[in-house]
Amino acid sequence: MIKYSWGRRGVMTIRLKIHEHMGRLRLTQKDVSQQTGIRPSTISEYYHDTKKTISKEHMDKFCKLFKCLPGDLFEYVPDPDDDG
Repeated sequence: MIKYSWGRRGVMTIRLKIHEHMGRLRLTQKDVSQQTGIRPSTISEYYHDTKKTISKEHMDKFCKLFKCLPGDLFEYVPDPDDDG
């Protein structure tokens, strides 16, 4: 999960959903690497949601492969400690 601090507003967490799209299409990490040209180690980081950033180029490749919009690759998870 990627966490962003917004000062007094708390922490916003963005979760990558690459693994969900891969499961829907029954694709392995190797399949995704071969079809996108993204290194296997990078695909693994996306799959396990440990990658801190995602490039526009990779988002474009994922959207083409999964036939989705960029927003479909992410999920917003509110901070449970945030009162606002």
